[in-house]
Amino acid sequence: MTRVRVESFTISIDGYGAGPDQDLDNPLGIGGMELHQWLFPTRTLQRSLFGNDGGTTGIDDDFAARGFNNVGAWILGRNMFGPIRGEWPDMNWKGWWGDSPPYHVPTFILTHYARPPIEMDGGTTFYFVTGGIHEALDRAREAANGKDVRIGGGPDTIRQYLSAGLIDELHIAISPVLLGRGEPLFQGIDLRTLGYACVESAASEKATHVVLRRDPHEDE
Repeated sequence: MTRVRVESFTISIDGYGAGPDQDLDNPLGIGGMELHQWLFPTRTLQRSLFGNDGGTTGIDDDFAARGFNNVGAWILGRNMFGPIRGEWPDMNWKGWWGDSPPYHVPTFILTHYARPPIEMDGGTTFYFVTGGIHEALDRAREAANGKDVRIGGGPDTIRQYLSAGLIDELHIAISPVLLGRGEPLFQGIDLRTLGYACVESAASEKATHVVLRRDPHEDE
C-alpha cells in the first residue's frame, strides 16, 4: 500500500524549515544551510547527492538512509526546484542539483506555470503540475506503482498536505540552530487534532530525530 511520507525534513529550534530571502546564493534561504549539518556529512547524502564514497554513519545516517527506502515518486514545491518566480523566462533552469538529481524516480513539481517534463540523468524526470496538491499526489501515486510517495518540501508544501490529512508519516530532524525568521513548518497546524502522535525519537550530536505518524482510523 502506498504511503505518503516526509523524510529528513529539518527545522530549527524556533520552528523554521527554511531561512528567509531564498536566491541563487542561498538556496535554502539565509542561514538555511546551517540546519542540515547533521545530514550533509552522512554516507547516504554523500553518495546520493555528490557521488562520493565514505561519509559518516550512525543515527543520522540511519535516518537519512531509510528516507530513501521504498520511495517510488517525490513531490516538491516550486521553491525546492529553484529560485525563479512567476512565468518561466526560458527552459534553461533544471534544478539545483546538476544533471543527475538525487531523486532517481518521477518527481512532481507544484507550480502555477506549466512547463514540459524534464528528463534528467539517473532516472529522475521532473513533471510540472498546475492542478494543485491533489492532482500532484494522484499522479505521484500512479507513478510510484505501489511504492511510497515522499513529500520533499518546502514548508508550505508540507503544511498544505498536512492540513488536508494526506501525510501518513513525518520524520522531522530538529537542529540546534536558531534562525529567527524564515518559513515556519507547523504554523497554523494542530497536529494533535489531525491525529498525529510521536512514535519514535532519537538524538545524535547534531540533531534530534522525531517520527510522527497519523492514526489511519482517525477519520472513521
